[in-house]
Amino acid sequence: MPTFLRKPITRIVLTATTGLVMATLGFFAWQSFYPVQAASGWQVEVAHRNVDKAASLLPQADGSLLVSQELDDGRGSILKIAPDGEREVLVDQLSKPDGMVAARGGWVFSQEGGLAPVSLAVDGQVTPLFDGIAVQGLWNEGNHLYAIEDRKGDGRLLRYDWRSGQVDVLRSGLTEAEGLTRCGDGRLLYTEKADGQIRALSKDGKDPVVFDSLRNPTFLFCDQRGLWISEDNTHRARLLRIKPDGTRQTVLSFLKAPQSIVADGSGGYWLAEGGRDRVLHLTPPSKQPAAASD
Repeated sequence: MPTFLRKPITRIVLTATTGLVMATLGFFAWQSFYPVQAASGWQVEVAHRNVDKAASLLPQADGSLLVSQELDDGRGSILKIAPDGEREVLVDQLSKPDGMVAARGGWVFSQEGGLAPVSLAVDGQVTPLFDGIAVQGLWNEGNHLYAIEDRKGDGRLLRYDWRSGQVDVLRSGLTEAEGLTRCGDGRLLYTEKADGQIRALSKDGKDPVVFDSLRNPTFLFCDQRGLWISEDNTHRARLLRIKPDGTRQTVLSFLKAPQSIVADGSGGYWLAEGGRDRVLHLTPPSKQPAAASD
């Protein structure tokens, strides 16, 4: 090739490469910073910022909000945010604190960072209940506390008896089982994230798939409006609602690693968006009563 042609070709290649790199960086920046979009009629706003890896949420009777900060290697903690915004660390030196649920006059929390105890916190005192490996989802009812492990192929669904302290393994061999909730129809549901499925615990042990074709479903929450599902995706994640009639609605889109969703006690919802270190507040269509499906 003549020398006088090499420089223009090299310049073209460099220009094209630079353009491709800039376009790629721009695309990822767009995914990271594109604002969250709400379905028609719904409103979303940022309630609390700078909450490191916000994961699980637990509203308190005094109007405050407990948030687990899912940091690893003993850097995790459980934070209390008062109605006026004042913050207090209630428990620290945790490894990926994840699930939280009200129980026995206090609350139970799990840790997803390897072998760690599921613990009960009451009046500032923390009591280990039993050990699990990468425990995420929790559900408490009556005399039993359920816990599920987020492991690849060897996860377990556990049931702790408050009276005897006995732990039963209800299921084993689960893959990335993260969310756990009981719905109004009596079904105890859990997720297997990698398969994009939600299963219902059944007496025959077969646990049928009740919802599938989901994208990395993680936390679950059931109420009168249906089943809420957050997607644990780094980019372009969604908050989904499966209405009582079985239809699906994308309530929020362009989220970044959303985690727990809970009712705020006033007809709205809190949502932890761990990928952006914040807690969102979601308000339903104002013309709809709290108990209605829309």
